[in-house]
Amino acid sequence: MQLYNTLSAEERAIMIDDAGKQRLTLSFYAYAQISDPTQFRNELFLAWNALEVLGRIYVASEGINAQLSLPADNFYAFKDSIEVYDFMKGIRLNIAVEQDDHSFLKLTVKVRDKIVADGLVDETFDVTNIGIHLKAKEFNELLEDPNTIVVDMRNHYESEIGHFTKAIKPDVDTFRESLPIIEEQLAEHKQDKKLLMYCTGGIRCEKASAYFKHKGFENVYQLEGGIIEYTRQVKAEGLESKFIGKNFVFDHRLGERITDDIVSQCHQCGEPCDVHTNCVNEGCHLLFIQCDSCKEKMEGCCSAECVSVIHLPEEEQKAIRRGIKNGNKIFKKGKSDVLTFKNNEETHGVFVAEKPSRSAGTAIKKEPKIKKVYIGKGTHFFSKPSIGQFLIEENEIKIGDTILIKGSTTGEQKVVIEEMLVNDLAQEKAVSGDTCTFKLPFRIRLSDKLYKILD
Repeated sequence: MQLYNTLSAEERAIMIDDAGKQRLTLSFYAYAQISDPTQFRNELFLAWNALEVLGRIYVASEGINAQLSLPADNFYAFKDSIEVYDFMKGIRLNIAVEQDDHSFLKLTVKVRDKIVADGLVDETFDVTNIGIHLKAKEFNELLEDPNTIVVDMRNHYESEIGHFTKAIKPDVDTFRESLPIIEEQLAEHKQDKKLLMYCTGGIRCEKASAYFKHKGFENVYQLEGGIIEYTRQVKAEGLESKFIGKNFVFDHRLGERITDDIVSQCHQCGEPCDVHTNCVNEGCHLLFIQCDSCKEKMEGCCSAECVSVIHLPEEEQKAIRRGIKNGNKIFKKGKSDVLTFKNNEETHGVFVAEKPSRSAGTAIKKEPKIKKVYIGKGTHFFSKPSIGQFLIEENEIKIGDTILIKGSTTGEQKVVIEEMLVNDLAQEKAVSGDTCTFKLPFRIRLSDKLYKILD
């Protein structure tokens, strides 16, 4: 019984081309109680492998999250295979805005603790007690309501290439990180504002809407089917698209065009660009935005160092990679000091309540442009001694450096490091992987970002 892939991505790509069949890229999700996720996973793999399904699917005791492609000829057989399960009968399948036969090149069905990692440990939380679903027309109308706060529930590298107008775009790396940040930032508006959320296909907003209702928000709404379904409805009904730019997708394409607006810039030269790529150096693989000119000049790499590496013999490249964990660098998608024009200075937006003399609404607070490099994030605050603890994820800091601590509630705070402990010992310098602590005249919050200000 085959329960894993036997072909490489290259072999699969050749088979797809040789078959000459049009493939459909689609996604769907469903929250449900699954008693045996492993058995469920095996059943899906066997059924879908026979239908030439390729993609990335996560299953857990709380449901399924699927992004995949399949031959168009097998679409109805695929629908039959999922409707064997009661909780997936009549499920909405989000067909991609743009199609690519090579969007996925292997079938991966993984068992996870949760289909959307949220970091929550709360047995009283009911993920099925969700907010109100809105279709595209209703979503557009609520966007114009001055009492609406619209929040992008995606990560920073997704929202930077496309987003809804007036949206708050939290500068976060993960969904789990966004929940407490948004809750704390909007705590004063649980009753008087309408909380309107969106994401790619709806799965993150589904859980987020239940979470915020659980936390006492009274008026919670979400975009049904996410950006993908919104775009389909906008085209079908001749509506104005309030979403501008590209929709980031988690397959080979890395994005699909929604409008002609380009709302981001090349991370290397600063020219308008919204094309994501991965550094071709396999030992780096950093996700970043690169224009055609920089792609040619830098040979698809994020830095001169990586250009040098790719010209080494393959065995030397493997030797360099051997034993080095690149997961953290890959995880920090688009955040690296080698990216000169990375939008570290870009406003991701915070909600600012209007003064009583003005009409109620939202505003995007512009952040001053400060030349800085990303260092790490806050992990704890010791209130009595007023000491902040940080995990150093990139670069280094030392005594005498001027640092910037930034967060949705903390704001932007500059401090000069006079003394610090590194891994519980007094040290002059902290580097990637270290945990450091130093005294602060203010409180930090979980996941506040730490930067070093450059001269």
